Amino acid sequence: MRIVVGMSGGVDSAVSALLLKRAGHDVIGVFMKNWEEKDADGVCTATADWDDVRACCETIGIPYYAVNFAREYRERVFSLFLDEYRKGRTPNPDVLCNREIKFAAFLDFALKLGAERLATGHFCRLREEADGVRLLRGVDPNKDQSYFLYMLTQRPLRKAVFPVGGMAKAQVRALAAEAGLPVARKRDSTGVCFIGERDFKAFLQGFLPAQPGPIVTEDGETVGRHDGLMYYTLGQRRGLGIGGRKDGSGERWFVVEKDLANNRLVVAQGNDSPRLYTTVCRASGATWIAGSAPSASFDCTAKYRYRQPDQRVHVQTGPDGAVLVTAYTPQRAVTPGQSIVFYDGEVCLGGAIADSAE
Repeated sequence: MRIVVGMSGGVDSAVSALLLKRAGHDVIGVFMKNWEEKDADGVCTATADWDDVRACCETIGIPYYAVNFAREYRERVFSLFLDEYRKGRTPNPDVLCNREIKFAAFLDFALKLGAERLATGHFCRLREEADGVRLLRGVDPNKDQSYFLYMLTQRPLRKAVFPVGGMAKAQVRALAAEAGLPVARKRDSTGVCFIGERDFKAFLQGFLPAQPGPIVTEDGETVGRHDGLMYYTLGQRRGLGIGGRKDGSGERWFVVEKDLANNRLVVAQGNDSPRLYTTVCRASGATWIAGSAPSASFDCTAKYRYRQPDQRVHVQTGPDGAVLVTAYTPQRAVTPGQSIVFYDGEVCLGGAIADSAE
């Protein structure tokens, strides 16, 4: 079987290609360039990853190519990322990238190369059932990435392969070292891919004009100045610049509201402020792996953010992808723009984008 592997320059995708090659498949490694930008020295930031892809493919003994999806990424992912920040929300571009780029534009490219399947290094699994494909968590609970794939539909999942989903990360690195792959000890990438190791605030300032304003308490007292609401998120305590105040309870300050209408950042002292907790959340844009929700109203577990332990919730579906999510225990800092992903045991059901907490 001919399988294209999306090669990132990391160890997970390299081992995915290695496993498929050893299984006897016709494997092609393809590096996706989704962002075009140079660092302070004038070097393209994707160059090092491309060099690692070439070295790994040569070690494995498979052909390799590079494809540029920078235009598609800006149109389908980055423009929405900026729009969300303009609205004072906190988006998750990796979720959109998987749906719009990796398992849409890139999948179409792979099929044009004559591939029957598209493989990536995601830590998740698939299970074929009579009525369709199910997306399952990866067996390594510390690396499970099903959260980032909840927007995928049956079409891309029927073409997908996740070779390392049944492995622990330590096993992946050990296999890479045994095979002599040069990325065996390469550090995992963190954060948003197009920002990398740079300061987030400095990056965002290059695309959106900042609108500084007051930082106020719940009583309306001004206690500082913010640099622009887009730089802050609910529950944040670092970077507020008001930690030295002697008044109040003496506890740390936390963001509890972004007052867009008045350009005010509302803060409260203490991690247990009632303003930070909610049980009811309205969300929109719901997508379901199976094509539809399990029922109009059902219980399941959910993650309101990546790496959060599963939370017991009740989900009520509405028209046009709207859902009402009621948690059985209060949830801290439910953030508009973030994904709420639903699970039934090891099965990822789908998810939605948080709009408001009540």
